[in-house]
Amino acid sequence: MFTANKKKSILYRLLMMVLSVSSVILLLAAYRAVALANPLLLPSFDQIGERFVKLFTTPIKGVPLTAHVIASLRRVLIAMGFAWVLGILFGFSIGWSRTLNAIFGTIFELFRPIPPIAWIPIVIMWFGVGEFPKELIVFIGSVIPVVVNTRSGVMYVEKQYTDVARAFGASRFQMLKEVVLPSAIPSIFAGLRTSVSTGWTVVLAAEMLAADRGVGALVMRGWMGNDMALVLISISVIAIIGAILSFTLIKLEKVVCPWMH
Repeated sequence: MFTANKKKSILYRLLMMVLSVSSVILLLAAYRAVALANPLLLPSFDQIGERFVKLFTTPIKGVPLTAHVIASLRRVLIAMGFAWVLGILFGFSIGWSRTLNAIFGTIFELFRPIPPIAWIPIVIMWFGVGEFPKELIVFIGSVIPVVVNTRSGVMYVEKQYTDVARAFGASRFQMLKEVVLPSAIPSIFAGLRTSVSTGWTVVLAAEMLAADRGVGALVMRGWMGNDMALVLISISVIAIIGAILSFTLIKLEKVVCPWMH
């Protein structure tokens, strides 16, 4: 029985892998078909490859692609670092304390529906177009999902867990440390993964408006110069880095809370 179930599990994983690879192949085939039918709409794979090599051999303004990636990655990591720390602390505070939630939770709900990109004009008018404004915009976009998921994870802990802790005489701090925190970790990681995708989206918009370096600046340059190959390369780089960060968080979540997997 165990052997049969194991074989089914292996076959299921192989099937999922085949479906994943097939979907990528179909996407590339569809792209190639559109590029051949309308070369003005999409560049060919050869053109994209040549443009990619050119970014290293003759970089724009002497700045290679790696420098643009590092600039964007630096902005995102700095902003998300602050967003994760402050977002988790704030989310725990308003999720654990009804008083703090009544005071600050309402204010947070007023600002939460505002799209992060809508803050760009205000931040630029207040702080200019340097590094800090870009990091601040990414922070605003990244901190919201962290706060929302952390608060939800703290507020909606299974009641039976807290009842058992009270029955054994656990203090408020012990309940927070031993019951609430482990239960809220999966929700927190969900917020962190969402903040990664949001952070990359926002940094792209911020760099497109005013930046000499960054992947968003490359997208803007490609758009203004009618260089679709450069735009697609930049978008692909953003997607790959975002996927790597998300994959890293998933692996870290499995290490921190293996009981969820």
